[in-house]
Amino acid sequence: MTHAMLKGSNVPLQATTVRAVLRWTPGSGAPDIDASALLLGPDGRVRSDEDFVFYNQPRHPSGQVWRLGKKRVAEGLTDTIQTDLSRVEPSVGRILLVASADGATFDRVRSLRILVHDAASADAEPLAYFDVKPETGQETALICGELYRRGDGWKFRALGEGYSNGLKGLATDFGISVDESEGADDPLSAPRSEPTFPPAQPGPAQTAPAQPASAPPSVGPEQPTTVQPLPGASRPLPPEQPAGVPAQPAYGYPQQPPATQPAYGYPQPAGAPGYGYPQAPAPAPAAAAGAQSGYGYPQPVTAAPDPDFRMPPQGPQFVGR
Repeated sequence: MTHAMLKGSNVPLQATTVRAVLRWTPGSGAPDIDASALLLGPDGRVRSDEDFVFYNQPRHPSGQVWRLGKKRVAEGLTDTIQTDLSRVEPSVGRILLVASADGATFDRVRSLRILVHDAASADAEPLAYFDVKPETGQETALICGELYRRGDGWKFRALGEGYSNGLKGLATDFGISVDESEGADDPLSAPRSEPTFPPAQPGPAQTAPAQPASAPPSVGPEQPTTVQPLPGASRPLPPEQPAGVPAQPAYGYPQQPPATQPAYGYPQPAGAPGYGYPQAPAPAPAAAAGAQSGYGYPQPVTAAPDPDFRMPPQGPQFVGR
């Protein structure tokens, strides 16, 4: 897990050999950056000038702290200090990790970051990283972080403390003697070695470090919440019917007139056919008011009497009776 560090925070280190990588983005007017380290004793100062590892003195005499040099990577340029924590002399309690700008101030340096890696896992994600922000922008040297003992182990602390009098002023504050007299044999006063930039080695695609569980998540603008409608809620209800308007028919079925279904076997009122059978034409009104219709059957239509109608001759059995 990669820890995103805030200024003043610390993280324990389980690795025995670590690489502290300074990374920045080059650009027009941006100075070149150098990584260096100071090994401090119990009093918080160097024990001798040999405790200063920098571009003109790239390796500590103990062989446990050394400068790897600069490289070009996809994100920009890097300069690296490597330390074997398991073999650092017991009298060394702190190792300062420093960035210095050559001939300009840090307000011109973009995206300065220090990353701490386990040197045994070259392709693994960094153990921690810290984005270094100068406080005034006029600094020419920055203590980006420090490795320090805690009990039997080591920790890394993010610092970001700046100096406006450059690497010499910072080194002097921690006990390095600087002789600026002409002809003095002083590594710090000697001309700065010209940097070289080996080409970046092909490797897996770089990915952004994961956020630590202890760091607060990044909060973006709040997104509007989309409410999903309940099933069936998208169909609007039918409007209420005003008084005097017939009610809406039931959904999906042909409707029958609201007449009451007559009992089986009786003549049907007009417009109300019997259920399931073809219907005969409705009977005409009876000719006489007192005429009775046949029970249960529709009656034939009765025509008006013919005035010229005569009974046929009757047989002899009906004559004289």
